[in-house]
Amino acid sequence: MFNRTSKTVKSFALVLGASLILSVFSASAATTSSLPEYKLSFYYPGTPTKDEAKIEAKINAHLKSKINATIDLQPIDWGQWDSKMNLLKASREPMDIIFTAQWNGHANDVAKQVFLALDDPKGPAGNLLAQYGAGITRTLDPAFLAGAKVNGHNYGVPTNKELAAQGGVIYRKDIADKLGLTAKLNSVRTVADLDAILATVKAKQPGMTPLFLRDGDNFNAHYFIQQDFLGDTTIEGLIRKDSTSTKVITRFDDKKYMDQLTLTRSFYKKGYINRDASTTQLSGQDALKKGNVFMITASLKPGKDAETALAAGLAGKLKQINMTDRTVSTGETAGSMLGISSTSKDPARAMMFINLLHTDKYLNNLLNFGIEGEHYAKASAEVIKAGPSAANYNPGATWMFGNQFLNYVWDTEASNKWAQFKNFNRGAKLSPALGFTFNAQPVKSQVAALVSVRKTYIAGLETGSIDPSKAAEFQKKEKANGLDKVIAEKQKQLDAFLKAKK
Repeated sequence: MFNRTSKTVKSFALVLGASLILSVFSASAATTSSLPEYKLSFYYPGTPTKDEAKIEAKINAHLKSKINATIDLQPIDWGQWDSKMNLLKASREPMDIIFTAQWNGHANDVAKQVFLALDDPKGPAGNLLAQYGAGITRTLDPAFLAGAKVNGHNYGVPTNKELAAQGGVIYRKDIADKLGLTAKLNSVRTVADLDAILATVKAKQPGMTPLFLRDGDNFNAHYFIQQDFLGDTTIEGLIRKDSTSTKVITRFDDKKYMDQLTLTRSFYKKGYINRDASTTQLSGQDALKKGNVFMITASLKPGKDAETALAAGLAGKLKQINMTDRTVSTGETAGSMLGISSTSKDPARAMMFINLLHTDKYLNNLLNFGIEGEHYAKASAEVIKAGPSAANYNPGATWMFGNQFLNYVWDTEASNKWAQFKNFNRGAKLSPALGFTFNAQPVKSQVAALVSVRKTYIAGLETGSIDPSKAAEFQKKEKANGLDKVIAEKQKQLDAFLKAKK
């Protein structure tokens, strides 16, 4: 994998070596018999499912013998995730495990002390990774933990999954075949190439939305536009992953970003994009599930089309088009994590559960796929097919939960899926700032103000609902709320990080 040739990632492995050795000896320090029973709460974005209670009961029976705990699964619809979680965090609601990611305000949450440091011997919970995370440090590429640090510490455990990122689209192959668009789609290389294709869908499939966009999933999403926001996409200030420049700029100073805004706006005006793009609470996956959407944007990996098709009830009907280079930034290492809330009543037990998600194949697949014989059936030792009750439990969130390499593979996916993931990571371009995560603490008041300003315009601007000519007006508001101070602080921290690497 690429970390064998990267000086940055090599240093990561050295830093984590000591904690790995310690964790092997101390992970079993707590035994089931010495632990009082505890109920863990687990918050993550996703659609609640009909058989959730059944899955909980099975998980609880397993956890009792492992760590004397039970679990309360708390999936929250994607469209309500930010608003509901922000309220819970602000009210200091007792919670245990929370999904978090660099693109979902992780660094900002760390500055607000939402999450516990997981590897700090002097922290309020101690070094949880060393004490209860032996399975995590044993199986997870060191690049993930090292790249996800904020101010020297981990505040979330990354999912063990693909490490490179690539933007593109997923489309309805069955509709494309029907409309004679397959050859054109096979030759797509740029966003502009999609224009004639979407026009045909609009004309010949009047009841179908040619292109579904939403806040965070569009042609200017971080995975598509190749921007590295240095640890948190909600905080202004970036460098380009596909460049060698380490000068921190704003999104409005990035010509490729502005050109993409203009193109997206033209698609919106032509009626290709859903009119509620800036406000919809649907995820792209759920939009496809409704059956009236032709294309979505997506962060791609090998087999993402098949994975999405299964979750959307469209097995065999989706295909993906890779449209950007494969790149790796800190954002990818921290693109899917499980953090432990600073309001948790038993952080150690929370870490034990996360560790099990990285090592316990039965638990991992139970959470992801449900009960064998009901929600899935075995086609072979590692390959599964839909069971009679598959529709009652299908969270479609394998990329969120622990170690994805423990997952079974669906019979509609490539049997060598995990080998493809390893190849996907090889040769990916490394961001010049790989390993750096901005610490928002020195400018936290300005960051909070900028995040509020950003929320007023970003969804409309990036989905084509607002004309790009408004960008100057938005940047003026940002400058009035401390933009220059945040950019300067990001540059200062990045320069210090790069100097220390030499």
